[in-house]
Amino acid sequence: MRRHPVKLADGRELIYFDERDGVVREGPDRRDLPLPPPASQLRYDPLVDEWVAVAAHRQTRTFLPPSDECPLCPSTPERSSEIPAYDYDVVVFENRFPAFSDRPGDPPGQVTPYTAVRPGSGRCEVVCFTADHNASFATLPPSRVRTVLEVLADRTAALSGLPGVEYVFCFENRGVEIGVTLHHPHGQIYAYPFVPPRAQAMLAAARRHAARTGGRNLYADVLAAERAAGERVVASNDHWTAYVPAAARWPFEVHLAPHRPVPDIPALDDAERDAFGPLYLDLLRRFDALFDRPMPYVAAWHQAPVHAEPGLSHLHLQLFSIRRAADKLKFLAGSESAMGAFVNDILPEQAARLLRDAG
Repeated sequence: MRRHPVKLADGRELIYFDERDGVVREGPDRRDLPLPPPASQLRYDPLVDEWVAVAAHRQTRTFLPPSDECPLCPSTPERSSEIPAYDYDVVVFENRFPAFSDRPGDPPGQVTPYTAVRPGSGRCEVVCFTADHNASFATLPPSRVRTVLEVLADRTAALSGLPGVEYVFCFENRGVEIGVTLHHPHGQIYAYPFVPPRAQAMLAAARRHAARTGGRNLYADVLAAERAAGERVVASNDHWTAYVPAAARWPFEVHLAPHRPVPDIPALDDAERDAFGPLYLDLLRRFDALFDRPMPYVAAWHQAPVHAEPGLSHLHLQLFSIRRAADKLKFLAGSESAMGAFVNDILPEQAARLLRDAG
């Protein structure tokens, strides 16, 4: 894999990750772009001890353009996109409409004596998996999945070193039902200036488990129990297991976890990186086969916070869909949205069985 960083017309960084030697990346960004927006506001919610990002500039972001106007396709002699090159393998660039950025924003202050305000410092990046607009992650070859994993490792390490970054979150949203605004196959990376709520809750649970058990890793113990039970395991290989959690929140939810308790993507060894792609592609194809149509999903990498104490976290990919039947979606209504208390419509054991049968 070869890295070729360049600058876009408005100063944002773009990095080509090429799978071949000798690729020449020439040609500037020909567009006339305004300067990128400043960092969003972070507003503190004292009622739940959480930070909320307010990024009003995102209201104007590109929304479901026609395929011949896709900003993630390669440029052509007639049209310039976000990627100046006429072809690419994998590309990462700073989001034009970021929720977090390192550009100066509003100075710290407060809205009320209880609501502090600070700049939403951090970084948001877009990861384009392929130049093929009509592809999906499930149609990528294992070699490209390996490249994507290398890219996520590269970016996790780089973003973890930025001042003020507390957590690096790599994810893919797929499908308009999920809220995707661009059809081109891509993912995103958020470098948060705080540890997000779910990661905080998982870390707190891991600390309690370690204190009770003399330092044991909670996720590793849960993974071992799921592998021993077998009932909710969907697929596995020598290095990874894909299983439906016993307390799954979503109609179809699978965790894909390495057997070795590593804290983040950069910590995966070569054998684990090689083994990830074939199993993940198999899992995505099972999702699409469930209802014989493309499955909307979120694929979320859970990593250790940047400054977390060692031994508590266990890297895993959470893949879930809001589709609960061929013609039905699960909407987050009163209990989930207001109380954060999930009610699942499908028994996890049934979901695992359906996914196994879909193979």
